[in-house]
Amino acid sequence: NKEMKIIALLPARLNSKRIYQKLLKKINKVPIILHTAYRTKLCKLIDEVIVCTDSKKIGNLIKKNNLKVIYTKKNLANGTERISSIIHKVKADLVIDVHSDEAILNPNNIEDLINFHKKNKQFDIVVPHKKSDNSRDHNVVKIIYSKNNKILYFTRSQAPFPFRKNKNYYFHHLDYISFKPSALRKFKKFKMSSLEEIEGIELLRALENGMSIGTFEIKTNTFSINTKKDLLLAQKKFKKDKFFKKYFEKISI
Repeated sequence: NKEMKIIALLPARLNSKRIYQKLLKKINKVPIILHTAYRTKLCKLIDEVIVCTDSKKIGNLIKKNNLKVIYTKKNLANGTERISSIIHKVKADLVIDVHSDEAILNPNNIEDLINFHKKNKQFDIVVPHKKSDNSRDHNVVKIIYSKNNKILYFTRSQAPFPFRKNKNYYFHHLDYISFKPSALRKFKKFKMSSLEEIEGIELLRALENGMSIGTFEIKTNTFSINTKKDLLLAQKKFKKDKFFKKYFEKISI
């Protein structure tokens, strides 16, 4: 049984909508993108970390840190399009897509994701979730799934809706995803789907085209940095962060 080759692809675009050049914003004097890349690298099951970007500014910063960059086209709609556009350039048995704003990522959560996908090979894609009581925030994508951990739907609305019975938590889509490379090759050929256009959730494109997507719970209090409030919260969290000391000496800015 040969060892699986597992790579992490970090889709990274410079022009973010809510925070100007978000990935270059600093936490503890280190740009967000570097925190994400180095923390992903701390996961022992990851063989290689590659940043996929259309920005020379990000690319140069990554190269300066002896990490790998693959340049992509500019006009891509989302992160899954970005990584699927370069899937022919990499060799792997599993691809872990880590959103580049995961600056407080816990590397052990990536390990949990890989181990779940290895044991559940019936899924083309695996998107972990955490329990959350934040049902009304439209930035939070909620997952609805069946008894056998198969995802039925992704939505930004309050779902399942507490019509008959009160629901005090929802399943919140986390921003690191495991793909079989064949799933990314298929995704690349699909056109944007109608539900995706309405909800603005790219993995609906995979669901609408009959792909099998699994989920499981990760107990975590980490979050992606989407707003200025998140950025401030992340800066506060870093005071107690146990992973930063494992990589901060390696960083060149």
